[in-house]
Amino acid sequence: MGMYLNPGKKRFEMSVSSEIFIDKTEMIRYINSLINTNQRYVCVSRPRRFGKTMAADMLCAYYGREADSRELFEKRKIAENRPSQITDQTDAWDAYLGKFDVIRLVMTDFINSRRSVTEAISTLRLRLLEDLSEAYPDTRYDEADFQYSFEKFYRQSQTQFVIIIDEWDAVFREYPEDKEGQKKYLDFLRDWLKDKEYVALAYMTGILPIKKYGKHSALNMFDEYSMLQPMQMASYTGFTENEVRDLCDTFEMSYPEISEWYDGYCISDWVPVGKRKMYRGGNYEEHRLRIYSPLSVVKAMRNGEICNYWNETETFEALKQYVDWNFDGLKEEVAILMDGGRVSVDVTGYQNDMTTFHSKDDILTMFVHLGYLGYDSDTKKVFIPNQEVLQVFKTSTKTREWTATFRALANSRKLLEATWACDEETVAELLEAAHDRTGNKSYHSEAGLSYAVQLAYYAAQDDYTLIPELDTGKGYADLVYIPKKPNLPALLVELKYEKDANTAIEQIHRQKYPERLEHYRGKLILVGINYDRNLPNDKPGFKHHSCRIERG
Repeated sequence: MGMYLNPGKKRFEMSVSSEIFIDKTEMIRYINSLINTNQRYVCVSRPRRFGKTMAADMLCAYYGREADSRELFEKRKIAENRPSQITDQTDAWDAYLGKFDVIRLVMTDFINSRRSVTEAISTLRLRLLEDLSEAYPDTRYDEADFQYSFEKFYRQSQTQFVIIIDEWDAVFREYPEDKEGQKKYLDFLRDWLKDKEYVALAYMTGILPIKKYGKHSALNMFDEYSMLQPMQMASYTGFTENEVRDLCDTFEMSYPEISEWYDGYCISDWVPVGKRKMYRGGNYEEHRLRIYSPLSVVKAMRNGEICNYWNETETFEALKQYVDWNFDGLKEEVAILMDGGRVSVDVTGYQNDMTTFHSKDDILTMFVHLGYLGYDSDTKKVFIPNQEVLQVFKTSTKTREWTATFRALANSRKLLEATWACDEETVAELLEAAHDRTGNKSYHSEAGLSYAVQLAYYAAQDDYTLIPELDTGKGYADLVYIPKKPNLPALLVELKYEKDANTAIEQIHRQKYPERLEHYRGKLILVGINYDRNLPNDKPGFKHHSCRIERG
């Protein structure tokens, strides 16, 4: 047994012996189905506190040829005599028990601020070769050719490797700006692992998914199981509802209170063959799982106290930094989330690091991977999952700078209610206040007014879909809000400069904009807004907005 080669079962034994142990050994049945297939490359990304390290320890204990773990596993769920629900296989549970040389790496042991990425890779290579040389002293290795040396050890031992890498993404968190070092690291992993006969399984865990450059990755042989798409790993991502209910019964804790504080990570499970037609037809809901934060649940059970157990790590600093940065208007989105709303997010552009952001969608996607947001794959929306995480957001926004943002959100809700009530005076007053926030450079422009109106109606995004410049056949309606719920009216907003609000309403009727929304007849609100930009600042009407509202 070396430092990195065949580390044994001790760490997993400690987990099993703990006061609270949730048996996730059935995961091994799925992993066994991947051994020596093209799908043998597995990357699992989850937030901190979600059991990644325990799962890695479990795999070390199961696959290691020197671990002697039969007695440890034959008492667990994996040994129950039934086929896997995921693989539908009836293979013996111990088919690969103790069959491989296991290499266990924690990348934070190598990658830190004391050494460069190149030095870290060099140290890792040397230590692994030394471990292998001690286990197989008759094999001479070439320190300058790492892959060749691994091949030689495999030929000598006739034993394949299961390579388990924890904190695989440490380089992207420790060296966020070192793009060259990051590429060297990815190239090292690719050259070591890809298409190698000596690899029976490569299993990596981290907070972030595999780094992309554009739409591609150097490690494209890996299948990724993330908080966005956990697939077959969904039920092993955290504690399930049934597992938490059982703990509440055992420890005499209130399940509703535990649920409010630590539940909320709504994820999509793998849909089995035989159910997929039902799923595509919208008649299958079993794929939706509610996942709990494991470490927080364990602490609440052991302490008998429900409170915030979220540890402040570098991920918390990332949250605070990017929210304060207010990239692409992120603060308004965060305010909506903290108010219990949900925000639509395009998760496809995120490059899976902590520095490359092209929009606020990228940052919100990162927050999903860090565990600060949940993601509903059916609606493509993010949300704050529970009270514990909400407290973290409240801590990160306790500054005077946030006062205006929260006030704007409150005004946005008032604006929406005033629009429904056809309260022209209140709508004009609140839109005027929102327009003032756009700044002087863009104030006297159509784009500035349009932005101000969209910002003012920010609270509507949970209930409406915004269509700017809707083609009505006879012109373009400036802003149209299509309701997502059947009991809400559609909103049609027309903007004017240097005229009056009546002119805006007249244009709506003249151009027959409502005909494009015929199916909302009787449930349509027409809003005309005017701003006279030519009035001097010493006149009573300076920066004044007028509003006219009709029901259509």
